[in-house]
Amino acid sequence: MKVKLQHVAHCRSGDKGDTSNIAVFAYEPQLYPLLREQLTAERFKAYYAGAIKGPVTRYEAENLHAMNFVCQGALGGGVSRSLCLDNYGKALSAAILGFELDVPESLAGLLHGREQMAVQ
Repeated sequence: MKVKLQHVAHCRSGDKGDTSNIAVFAYEPQLYPLLREQLTAERFKAYYAGAIKGPVTRYEAENLHAMNFVCQGALGGGVSRSLCLDNYGKALSAAILGFELDVPESLAGLLHGREQMAVQ
């Protein structure tokens, strides 16, 4: 079944200059392998449809069931230099929560917000 990332993980972010840092944490250890397999650096960058101009590097933190994406050229030259206020790191991390993943039915009981999934 297809589900949005928000049901599998949560995000934290930061920004420095023109680089955004977005960490994605699986809600449950059993969901982490899905993230590793499906949320690649290439798919992460493609999801933003050109908003991230530079490379995206993915770092894995298996002991935390998390991945950290470092996105260069993501903030329109930097927060203090950009007129595009929606490109701050926090807006980018909120946007990735709409990324769709394929989740086996056997893991459906681990998803967060299952009751809202039917409404979306």
